Amino acid sequence: MKSYRQELWLNVPTRMDFVNITPRVEECVRESGIQEGLCLVNAMHITASVFINDDESGLHHDYKKWLETLAPFDPSPERYHHNRTGEDNADAHHKRQIMGREVVVAITEGGLDFGPWEQIFYGEFDGRRKKLVLVKIIGE
Repeated sequence: MKSYRQELWLNVPTRMDFVNITPRVEECVRESGIQEGLCLVNAMHITASVFINDDESGLHHDYKKWLETLAPFDPSPERYHHNRTGEDNADAHHKRQIMGREVVVAITEGGLDFGPWEQIFYGEFDGRRKKLVLVKIIGE
């Protein structure tokens, strides 16, 4: 069994946004040379997410609105106890928990084995700084 590891660095200029990282992950799969296996893609920061869904702007708008309703940005220490530590990103931790840490995609015949419309996204909830996404591929 072979394994391959790659780091993808992102710097999202806004506090919350979604970035389609599918082409970058597909490039990792090609570089790995693995034909049959699994590809793990995971956000290495506790205020960011990796998830699979449709690349449709209306859906992304709805996600942002929904997440902001569930965990609104509020830097004050009154709403979130976490912000009493000097942080202002408690909402980002909650949003990450909802959207998830990682995805695993099967690799079949040297490519990501997606269902219809599936794409891999990086979700940023406390942006404006450089963050890491890990791609780990194992297989034959």
